[in-house]
Amino acid sequence: MSNTLFEGIRIIDFSSVVSGPMATQILADQGADVIKVESPGVGDISRLIGANRNGFSSMFTVLNRNKRSVVINLKSKKGLAILDNLLATADVLVQNFRPGVMEKLELGKSQLRKRFPSLIYVSISGFGESGPYSGRRVYDPVIQAISGYASVQNINEPDLVKNLICDKTTALTCAQAISAALFAREKDNKKSGTNIDLSMLDAGLAFLWPDGMMNDTLLGDGITPMPPLSDIYQINETKDGHITYIVVSDAEWSGLCNALEIDHLTFDPKFVDIVNRLKNISELKKILRLEMSKWSTKDICERLDKEDVPFAKINTIKEVIEDPQIKQNGAIVEHSHPIAGKLQFPKHPVHFENKTLEVRLHAPDLGQHTAEVLQELNFCKSDVDDLFKEGVVN
Repeated sequence: MSNTLFEGIRIIDFSSVVSGPMATQILADQGADVIKVESPGVGDISRLIGANRNGFSSMFTVLNRNKRSVVINLKSKKGLAILDNLLATADVLVQNFRPGVMEKLELGKSQLRKRFPSLIYVSISGFGESGPYSGRRVYDPVIQAISGYASVQNINEPDLVKNLICDKTTALTCAQAISAALFAREKDNKKSGTNIDLSMLDAGLAFLWPDGMMNDTLLGDGITPMPPLSDIYQINETKDGHITYIVVSDAEWSGLCNALEIDHLTFDPKFVDIVNRLKNISELKKILRLEMSKWSTKDICERLDKEDVPFAKINTIKEVIEDPQIKQNGAIVEHSHPIAGKLQFPKHPVHFENKTLEVRLHAPDLGQHTAEVLQELNFCKSDVDDLFKEGVVN
């Protein structure tokens, strides 16, 4: 029995930056052979994004472990012929160019389908394959602005999530879609490939909707609205730091009042149950903000814990690394990269019984595996040398 989940699955990855590379990194961690096809020169632009040491950026190193890198000049006929040979060995192709780019390279899904009928062809776009925005350049904040993320952070003053949330949501959706397509193809004896079209806009909107659009889901009359989560989710100052907490049940409300020594509010008609607490949320926030500021972080955390109220101290970035629960989970691992040096990052978050998910390959240098992959495709050494000399590969 294989010790990985996707052993024997080969993914040809044309994608760059986050949405595609994170999706393929998840599958690479789970055992897929991911071959990253990069252009001569810089390659994936994320090689330049983030803290950098010896030419390796932190972002690229985290998102591209367990992959191999080949550099092929796709503007040359010989380069396209090499890619044709490579695709003949592939199960999945992933690309996140703007709509139309792959077609210009004669690598569009309809162009490849006849030659590779079992190929799963994944296209990630910003807005979709068609429509008024489809040709625009796009990065995560643009999707946040259009999909509603910026508005739900603060109803009165829009704000962006300071994280690539739409890119990463797209990546998670993509990895799941590829897994589903591989499963469906397996049931069909690997005969039926498929095309998967996924936009950051659609993935982001679907992720946001259940809670972010609670008041915009039910249509018609007779609807009782709920205060937005931006009114409910709060960070409160203590004497010496910050915490967050949330109470939903009446038992949690009672515990919060006990912890803050404001027991008289437990049975106040304005706050007696969840309906009234939400109705009077603005007044309640002012009261709780004042009461919380009277306590040290250590003391109030101990009291909230004793009362079984959901809470957490706001960790600094350094405190995240040292948090006792994160340490207990072994969630952050250290790794030595031959060029980038010592680094740390979260391990694969899913634990599979009897499967080992580990770093098998370091994040690759640009074109590190070109010769190796060509040899796997039965190119002899002299032919490989000639291709390098001609600039077809690097």
